[in-house]
Amino acid sequence: MKLTLLSPAKNLDVARAAIQAGADAVYIGAPQFGARQAASNSLEDIATLVGEAHAYGVQVLVTLNTLLTDEEKPQAVALAHALYKIGVDALIIQDLSLLQEDLPPIRLHASTQCDNRTPEQVLRLRDLGFKRVVLARELGIDEIRAIHDAVGDSVELEAFVHGALCVSYSGCCYMSEVLMNRSANRGCCAQMCRQQYDLLDASMNEVPDDNGKPIHQRYLLSLQDMDRSLYLQEMIDAGVTTFKIEGRLKDADYVTNITAYYRQKLDAINPSRATQVAHQSIIWSFTPNPEKTFHRGATDYFLHGRTPHMANFETPKSTGERITERTVLHPGDGICFGDQGFSVNAIREGRIVPNKPVHIPAGTPLYRNLDIEFQRSLRAERRVLIDIVFEEIPTGFRLTMGEQSAEFTYPHTPAHNPERALRTIREQLSKLGDTIYAVRDITIHTQPYFIPISQLNQWRRSVLDKIKTRR
Repeated sequence: MKLTLLSPAKNLDVARAAIQAGADAVYIGAPQFGARQAASNSLEDIATLVGEAHAYGVQVLVTLNTLLTDEEKPQAVALAHALYKIGVDALIIQDLSLLQEDLPPIRLHASTQCDNRTPEQVLRLRDLGFKRVVLARELGIDEIRAIHDAVGDSVELEAFVHGALCVSYSGCCYMSEVLMNRSANRGCCAQMCRQQYDLLDASMNEVPDDNGKPIHQRYLLSLQDMDRSLYLQEMIDAGVTTFKIEGRLKDADYVTNITAYYRQKLDAINPSRATQVAHQSIIWSFTPNPEKTFHRGATDYFLHGRTPHMANFETPKSTGERITERTVLHPGDGICFGDQGFSVNAIREGRIVPNKPVHIPAGTPLYRNLDIEFQRSLRAERRVLIDIVFEEIPTGFRLTMGEQSAEFTYPHTPAHNPERALRTIREQLSKLGDTIYAVRDITIHTQPYFIPISQLNQWRRSVLDKIKTRR
């Protein structure tokens, strides 16, 4: 089974971070109509991304998933054609009226904003030509399984596994539109669910909480973040093949950390790595931990029915990790309690010196929402592994690197120092420098001939150029 890890990209740099950390595919906003006004990207940047991503076998999906006015449709269609021409792998769309337009022959994915909650809806979208459907976040595991039972492998099922949650059904929240005239389905949600509210009864009196304190100006609609990392195998068994990380407004640190976290989780489930990152190596300089980057707490969100503690009434901000007596803090760390916070200026005799005056009531739990040392450690390096074979032929030599090879006419001149000659051939052909490639194995099938280092380097560059052109 081919499993896909799909990571978000706010921009080109974040997309690069996702690729290095192990994504099989990235999704990124188009210049317009991408359902995130703050995360649009130029065609030039997307074209650059396509070239870089495809070199690793990584797909690029572009969001074109706002609801469109009639006046906007010609622009959206023209944009779809432009994206198709630069090699984008698929478009994620919400507005089904686009299907009536002259779209290019590009693969289409149905956005979660299409309210994909039932087998009937997924079958309908399949019949309309969609190759993949992004399931609603609110579905439980049995509902996902029921959809897969209905559609089989006739359409791919994509599901969110991590990231921010909307308090309403996917694609069906109109709160921002009604209250602020800013439509979530038009890409300009005002995030009303992250605001403070009073909880009132029918007589307009504030309702007390369990401690008898009036529920006043609390974040009553602010959900914690989704984290389904413990249930990946269960989701696979239910029919999910693409695992989506939310976060097209998140920075590169977050995307690096969370992508690496799920890459390692999926590879542990699927050791054969039947994914697009087969025959590649990734070196992470850190141990992934979701609590170390933007983190509001965790919920599996209806995957196993309604569960307690889906929301955090105290703050809509990142809380990070709970501080204990064993937590080692550093200057530059961020500390928070409730919806307040401060930075650590210094640690003196075991006491925190904050960057501003703060009053923390005794017994208040503290959280670290910025671990400066972890942030500095966030590096990932991805390489495509290739096998190298160097062999002699009657007219000279043949160099094969991966699936590309070239023959070079050159005299067979015996070396004065056979051992050094063979070592030089191996060393020079293995020097792949700052390319995206790394040597998995190198085989030398030749007598110890003298070949100048400059000549070996030229041959290596020549075949590498063929690989780059082909990829």
